Amino acid sequence: MHSKNEPTALDALLANISVPFERAFAMPKAVYTDKDFLRLEQEHLFKAEWICAGRAESLPNVGDYLTLTIAQEPIVVLRNTSGEIRALSNVCRHRMSVIMQGQGNARALVCPYHAWTYNLDGSLRGAPAMGLNCEFNKEKTSLPNLQCRVWQGWILVSLNPNAPDPDLHLAPVQELVGYLDMASYSQTFQKQFRWNTNWKVLAENFMESYHLPVCHAQTIGGSVDLMKMDCPEGLPAFNYHWIEKNDKVPLALAHPSNSTLKGLDRRRTWLLAIYPSLMITLTPGYFWYLSLTPDGPDHVQVLFGGGLSKDWAADAKAPAYLETVMELLDDVNIEDKGCVEKVYQGMLSGLSAPGPLSHLERPNYDFATYLARRITAGRAGMG
Repeated sequence: MHSKNEPTALDALLANISVPFERAFAMPKAVYTDKDFLRLEQEHLFKAEWICAGRAESLPNVGDYLTLTIAQEPIVVLRNTSGEIRALSNVCRHRMSVIMQGQGNARALVCPYHAWTYNLDGSLRGAPAMGLNCEFNKEKTSLPNLQCRVWQGWILVSLNPNAPDPDLHLAPVQELVGYLDMASYSQTFQKQFRWNTNWKVLAENFMESYHLPVCHAQTIGGSVDLMKMDCPEGLPAFNYHWIEKNDKVPLALAHPSNSTLKGLDRRRTWLLAIYPSLMITLTPGYFWYLSLTPDGPDHVQVLFGGGLSKDWAADAKAPAYLETVMELLDDVNIEDKGCVEKVYQGMLSGLSAPGPLSHLERPNYDFATYLARRITAGRAGMG
């Protein structure tokens, strides 16, 4: 806790973004390590914004479900009997047990504590031995529905009933990369892991490619040229940059049969950081993504997935190419884990201090600006 006159992490962040980018420094340490700042993030970012739960194709059948936790709220996302993807509270309306775990298929949602059973629309189907309680009303008991939209193939969930329509809120993303048609890509793998670092350290690691030649010297570092990297100013809902890829990873390029993409668009890789925590790498041939949720200041839960464009998915050689890419991404993740955990360890040092940003770290400055403005606006709205 902070004394009344002591500057808070938010104060330090606001001071940090008060200078132009050409004079900018990395964010203050307290933004990553302070529990009070994490509470602000949970309240004004993760409870207020759209959070990615994965890809729609991961729930192809009625009854398919997945679970996640956003700002300490257990959530189940499922495909209901109407074929729609919906999000419900994953907490029983009886004694408040979490109901579903992991991912799978179910005809109903059955609480593991006392077998209260809910239909796929959240309505209560049955509750044993409740007939003698005159306050019990089955028809009025149901799991709360949450905002849930499928945007370009991504399942987005929000705890905020007034969250803006993603089609409008994220329209500039489509204006930028719509020619690649993200909705037509198909997910082929998904994993989850937990790393010992602050969620923003991993987010920032994704946002800048300045670290690639060194952190990823054994994998992808040689496939990029820092002088061929464009890091424009970000937009209110996301930041981005792109890299021109060489021929070392064929799957990152447009399929040879693709006659639509021309010139640079055949080899351009986009890195999209959709606030607060969806990170998408999008190439003409494949995609991969990270969806991040904080688990304390010092840990992050990571949903990691990816797949193929329609052209490459139809290619007989695609599985072999994809296996190579997945092995590469696993090695890249090992490298990233080492880098971001070392960064967090360094942040805990009494002698460490944030340094000035490179021109290749423009997305990090934009991210800091988003954090400060979104949290400040959220606090003002509560007041």
